[in-house]
Amino acid sequence: MIFMRKLFLFGIICLLSHSLLAQDKFTWNGYIKDSLSGETLIGANLSVRSVGKGIISNQYGFFSITLAKGSYNVLCSFVGYQAKELTIELGENMQQNILLVPNSFTLGNVTVVGRKRDNNVKNAQMGKFELSVNTAKTLPAFLGEVDILKTLQLLPGIRNGGEGNAGFYVRGGGPDQNLILLDDAVVYNTGHLFGFFSVFNSDAIKNVSLIKGGMPAQYGGRLSSVVDIAMKEGNENKTQIDAGIGLIASRFSIQGPLKKNKASYMISARRTYIDALTKPFISKSSEYYGSGYYFYDLNAKMNYKFSENDRLYLSGYFGRDKFNFKNSKRSFNTEIPWGNSTATLRWNHIFNRKLFANTTLVYNDYKFSLDGKQNSFHINLSSGIKDLTAKTDVDFYPVPEHKLKFGALYTYHTFLPNILTGDQDSVVFNPNNSTRKFAREYALYFQDDWELTNKLKLNIGLRYSVFQQVGRYTYFKRDANGNKTDSTVYGPGQNVKSYGGFEPRATLRYSLNDNESFKAAITRNLQYIHLVTNAGSTLPTDLWVPSTIRVQPQISWQYALGYFKNFNEGMYETSLEAYYKTMENQIEYREGYTPSLKDPEEEFVFGKGWSYGTELFINKVKGRLTGWVGYTLSWTWREFPALNNGLKYPSRYDRRHDLSIVGSYELNKKWKLSSIFVYSTGNATSLPERFYFVSGVLTQEYSRINAYRMKSYHRLDISATYTPQLKKNRKYTSNWVFSIYNLYSRLNPYFIYYDQEGSASAGTLKVTAKQVSLFPIIPSVTWNIKL
Repeated sequence: MIFMRKLFLFGIICLLSHSLLAQDKFTWNGYIKDSLSGETLIGANLSVRSVGKGIISNQYGFFSITLAKGSYNVLCSFVGYQAKELTIELGENMQQNILLVPNSFTLGNVTVVGRKRDNNVKNAQMGKFELSVNTAKTLPAFLGEVDILKTLQLLPGIRNGGEGNAGFYVRGGGPDQNLILLDDAVVYNTGHLFGFFSVFNSDAIKNVSLIKGGMPAQYGGRLSSVVDIAMKEGNENKTQIDAGIGLIASRFSIQGPLKKNKASYMISARRTYIDALTKPFISKSSEYYGSGYYFYDLNAKMNYKFSENDRLYLSGYFGRDKFNFKNSKRSFNTEIPWGNSTATLRWNHIFNRKLFANTTLVYNDYKFSLDGKQNSFHINLSSGIKDLTAKTDVDFYPVPEHKLKFGALYTYHTFLPNILTGDQDSVVFNPNNSTRKFAREYALYFQDDWELTNKLKLNIGLRYSVFQQVGRYTYFKRDANGNKTDSTVYGPGQNVKSYGGFEPRATLRYSLNDNESFKAAITRNLQYIHLVTNAGSTLPTDLWVPSTIRVQPQISWQYALGYFKNFNEGMYETSLEAYYKTMENQIEYREGYTPSLKDPEEEFVFGKGWSYGTELFINKVKGRLTGWVGYTLSWTWREFPALNNGLKYPSRYDRRHDLSIVGSYELNKKWKLSSIFVYSTGNATSLPERFYFVSGVLTQEYSRINAYRMKSYHRLDISATYTPQLKKNRKYTSNWVFSIYNLYSRLNPYFIYYDQEGSASAGTLKVTAKQVSLFPIIPSVTWNIKL
């Protein structure tokens, strides 16, 4: 807290000093909004051409700029909206909002947007993409379900988690190394249907920001990337209804004013009907009758403006997957529900024209449960993680050359890995395997976006974080055979183990001219909670575990260089980035691990990792044909003393080549055509190299870890969006989206298994490797309506 007081004192001193030195300067502040809905626009640009200064609206659409007394021509722009030019007479401090009108033709088809056309060159930030939700809505989608995470997978440096999977990996990092936020709440499990769909309903989403290099100091707790997702606030001016019917799911959203220009709300729901579609095909006499699967999610948000300086936001997400399997012949019944629940309360306060603050309270709960019953025997396995978070973030705009941001965070974590109970008749099975763990996490940060000269800009920040494992907790000492020899008991709240450290962040931009620049970045990140998995993708059975007396935090250093250039008056944006990243204290299960009732961390082994590569990005942002090409050349390695004889091996996330080609063509006012082509090197895998008999049992001897590669992955998807011409008296608009996934039905490998034919005793035994593929060509159609 002493450090935090110093930060606030520094801010006050800066404010006073600039006030004394700049008596002839005045401040203009306000919000940049959508003129139709009143939604604030995140990352909109305000440019004062005559002095070469500008500002970008913050996460709540707020801006503040201080200039000398005078008259200025100002350009406000945001892609998908008509640019607005206005003249301001700055003779005193003023508060004035800016309203932008959406284009009749929104450049949202395949453009990574949310900024002015030269901002990729002039901004100091590296590896940041602002994704328009309209982008995802017009691209071909798996089974017609729009998925923002799968759209992000099409960017360079981002790899998918497997065929049809919404999980992703960034610059050699694992799935747990991505910080995914929904209205400031951490989302621990991002997948529905075992990862084939993400939990994010596109109808409820306003803005998506991805940062994969040069992570600002305001973010922490992960090594690889940040995906910051903001939900819609709700239309302030009128009630609006959006709905859609797809191949396997339907959506319904409603938003509108609670009190015009004062309060608004948004509610969005989605549910699959896989269970309803399959039910007619399972007869009541079938032993599997009653089995099924479905998922649903609900997003809700409301806000209330108490005054021009105070606004309150309340938002929440609730999602569940539910899988049932019944076998009446064996009297067996299994129910597996899992999902996330989040709630976020935020208070925006403007202290003065230069000082904006947001205070946030977050509740987050992820649960997984397996409930099985056979005759009189009943068993339950559960795991999860629960967070309570309080944080504050302050934006300070002393002069146009500096934008300061500082804040603090506190989180109380509760971890519940693998709690097993059961009963049979009157006998209760309740082993002492409850390994519930508790932890406290603290963080302070300060950062400055500093324009040193017209050519040189520096984004520099420092984060200090602390993580404490606290009681209740019992630590057992074991001998070489794993037997308990002694124990230490920690009471509630008692410190068990503490970790912490500084996390410096810096990004530098040097402009060669208005169209090209060089950038460099260096970041240090600490990660205190970890996802441990036996699979290559995020599954609900994966365990989140904290840093403890046994498990140290992950640490990474990332270095990046980039060249950025725009061509043809901003029609083409290009970038070439190179990076090198080291990762310490990586976690895997030991060789030969099988699930048990032991504390999972007793089965961990620890090592290091590193990755390096180059990323090319070419983005066409103007014209009837738009789209991008992303290519990544990279290497990712792991080295564990207890695995693979201590030798380095390619990580499961290692892919040498990764290519995405995305295109969209505006055929006419009614038809819009889109396509996606992806290619990547096959996944690294371990395969049996020898087969032999031991006591008559066929035994496999595996290769070294990830010594082989599966076949390369490639796929072509296409879609066509038809928007009927709007009739005069019709009060709604609609469109039809026709898409084909995997157009040429490529059988991409999902995994490889070995099949046995013949008899060993007869000398006819034959072992054959066979490939399992998931999805052939899949057509789909979706109807969307807006009232």
